[in-house]
Amino acid sequence: MRLLRKIAFPISLVYALVVYIRNYLYDIGFLKSRSFDIPVICIGNLSVGGTGKTPMIELLISLFQHSYRIAVLSRGYKRKSKGFLVGRAESTVEELGDEPFQIHSKFPNVVVAVDADRTRGILELKKRVNPDVILLDDAFQHRKVRPGYSVLLTTYSSLYADDWYLPTGNLRDGKKEAKRADAIVVTKCPSSLSQTEQDNIKSRLKPIKNQQVFFSSLAYDLPIRDAKTISWEDLGNLKITLVTGIAYPEPLIGFLKNKGLVFEHLRFGDHHYFTKDELALFKSKECILTTEKDYVRLNGKLDSLYYLPVRHYFLNSGEDMLSKELSHFMKQGS
Repeated sequence: MRLLRKIAFPISLVYALVVYIRNYLYDIGFLKSRSFDIPVICIGNLSVGGTGKTPMIELLISLFQHSYRIAVLSRGYKRKSKGFLVGRAESTVEELGDEPFQIHSKFPNVVVAVDADRTRGILELKKRVNPDVILLDDAFQHRKVRPGYSVLLTTYSSLYADDWYLPTGNLRDGKKEAKRADAIVVTKCPSSLSQTEQDNIKSRLKPIKNQQVFFSSLAYDLPIRDAKTISWEDLGNLKITLVTGIAYPEPLIGFLKNKGLVFEHLRFGDHHYFTKDELALFKSKECILTTEKDYVRLNGKLDSLYYLPVRHYFLNSGEDMLSKELSHFMKQGS
């Protein structure tokens, strides 16, 4: 795989040129970006997948759902529906896509909509729902919309500053585009990350003036089955098969090993929809442990199914500082 990526370097140069020209045309106003008279907060990244966007959306919902009428707008990656769609009580994971469906299930009082055309999606939400604020999921590179506030995520183990363009690297947008972010969050950090290491990362990211840089770790809660938590000790008494369909399962694997759990790991691609044969294999296992995102695609299809909720845990009171910034932005309007 690494060899193929190196061989594809000339293709990455062409990709980089296309990305540069596109962003330049937006910067000079040849291609138009649209602003809206409603607070729009974008959560995104410069690379492909795996930076923790969904847990960040859920964190922001948890922080503000009691003070503001929130709507979430996502593309609904790999969903089996088209156009604009609002989550309903009878909506399925196939209609909304796994991540929007996960948010819709956890926060039934929050409007969750999907549309690949973010401009149309925002206009539809304004017309149908008129929310106080819209959270745009995975839309940092979607420059047809100019959000009022942008949160850019990058992982500790793969900073965008050290990455390269697809297909040789994982960047889908230029590193210099980070200047459009109001806040940068370095995710999946070790919980013991020292101040010296944080300062070193900041120097590599080179934030512009007034651009905040925050650091967060992933915190996993107790495993859940049938809406009830179980202890790590009880889980450890089972023969565990870990099933993942996420971009980077390594932090989860490391966490489980640190818990002393022994397990086999069946790894699938991000947003994978499981086949009948794969489900039959899972049914032959004593215990299936999976992520919350994969759970929404497996729920109701297996008997012994457990999942691990995950959330962002900010270092250095970063959550409070980000919350204050966003509160100020929303009070000021778009």
